[in-house]
Amino acid sequence: MTQKGCEVLKLLMEKFPESIAAVVAAKDPNIKRDHYHEIQNLCVAGNLPFYNREDPPEVNTPYALAISWRWRIHVPHTRLIVFHDSLLPRYRGFNPLVSALINGDDRIGVTAFFAEKEFDRGEIIAQSSMSISYPIKIQRAIDLITQHYVELALKLAQKIADEAVLQGVRQSDSEATYSLWRDEEDYRVDWQQSSAFLKRFIDAVGFPYKGASSIIDARKCRIIDAEIVPDVSIENRTPGKVIFVEKSRPIVVCGQGLLKINELVDDESNEPLLPLPRFRIRFR
Repeated sequence: MTQKGCEVLKLLMEKFPESIAAVVAAKDPNIKRDHYHEIQNLCVAGNLPFYNREDPPEVNTPYALAISWRWRIHVPHTRLIVFHDSLLPRYRGFNPLVSALINGDDRIGVTAFFAEKEFDRGEIIAQSSMSISYPIKIQRAIDLITQHYVELALKLAQKIADEAVLQGVRQSDSEATYSLWRDEEDYRVDWQQSSAFLKRFIDAVGFPYKGASSIIDARKCRIIDAEIVPDVSIENRTPGKVIFVEKSRPIVVCGQGLLKINELVDDESNEPLLPLPRFRIRFR
């Protein structure tokens, strides 16, 4: 699944083609580009068996690898290795990279671990991490972390090819945190938050995801890009109201700070919505 899965597949096809018995992929409507067709085309070009998740094959290989996979997997005769977008035991669960960016973590990473019945609690085989600075958009973070996926996959594939025994280390449950699944409601901007938080939020849920949403004049829009501008003293601070317009870019009051909207599009048509039709606009 996704860019990370596609890049790992390319590597394995190049370095360890004999190790791939089959590839299973799925379409994800929550992502604008899920790389489903890219993965399918790689398999066709490489003459690899390709399956959709609704019709998976019987898996009897010693190991199976799950990358960017958010559905349950049942492989009773195979040791399943999962790649997860966090340094476990932090951010067990869904969208861990998005949550880390929203929280402003200065370090992100990936964990390879053995799957168990309870999600993201298996023994850790290996981890890889990097430091980041803000602002950073989710696509840039994905590009960076994908290289760590590829490096980890290469190390594990080499060990498996050498018939080495993969060892895992138990996680510390007392240090565990969780990241919840997200749906459309979670893309909605909460203007009561600070401008610093909202800048990270907008960047973290952007492409390849749907983008931060808000409502203006009963019309849903997506905020593609924004920037923090210096705050002013507002006697009747009302988050969501436009206070200034700078070169056709509205500046919106936040719970703390101000945020200038640089790119705004209609949710359905994807048409640009700037400049706004009038000054007195409230983002909800």
